[in-house]
Amino acid sequence: MQSLIHPTAIIDPKAELDSSVEVGPFTTIGAGVRIDAGTKVGSHVVIEGPTTIGKHNEIFQFSSLGAKPQDKKFKDEPTLLEIGDHNTIREFCTFNRGTIQDKGTTKIGDHNWIMAYVHIAHDCIVGNHTIMANNSSLAGHVTIYDYAILGGFTLVHQFCQIGEHIITAVGSVVFKDIPPYVTAAGYDAQPHGINAEGLKRRGYSAEAIQQIKRAYKVLYRQGLSFEEAKVALAAMEQSCPEIGLMTRFLAQTTRGIVR
Repeated sequence: MQSLIHPTAIIDPKAELDSSVEVGPFTTIGAGVRIDAGTKVGSHVVIEGPTTIGKHNEIFQFSSLGAKPQDKKFKDEPTLLEIGDHNTIREFCTFNRGTIQDKGTTKIGDHNWIMAYVHIAHDCIVGNHTIMANNSSLAGHVTIYDYAILGGFTLVHQFCQIGEHIITAVGSVVFKDIPPYVTAAGYDAQPHGINAEGLKRRGYSAEAIQQIKRAYKVLYRQGLSFEEAKVALAAMEQSCPEIGLMTRFLAQTTRGIVR
């Protein structure tokens, strides 16, 4: 049986690769790296440990995964990068490990579509089914919730939280949290309605989308204070459970939201 690891690849003896993992030419995989079944690693990729990569991922050429965080406080502590299952990671992506000042782990979930030149810094958490277009970048400690879409060249400031089902326009710079369902654009990013088309594609009913539009108006168009808007949205949640994503997000935001 022909080996799935190219003879020019360098695999550290302390790396653990499932027998079904494919590794392309001139790739380097270091000690403390674990890769599960069905994952394909392209050519000229560097993966440093401690890093775990799940099943059926496809990692394209020239990516760097699991390198030390770009944080001057880092002193070679044993921090982690964790990548889930069924992710596509395109060319020249850079994902850094965590720091002990936070969770100690940078974590990417499942079924994410991560395009070329994306940077995910230390201690970020990326959920499931997200899309990060070319050159979008996350500073440290950012959380991206499920089904979020970042347009090309979107930059997210450290400690921001990006809610479910949002979308950002090309070239957006995000300094505050983006609540679920919102479309954001600009420098610094401001709200521009809801991601109605994305919600349709994900099976949201016309009635639910109308209710979410009403919730958006309560939050952004009625001149309510932030606390007043949270109370009003909590009341609306009884007739539209989908608004619960917004109320829960707003209850735990600490940086304030895009306005």
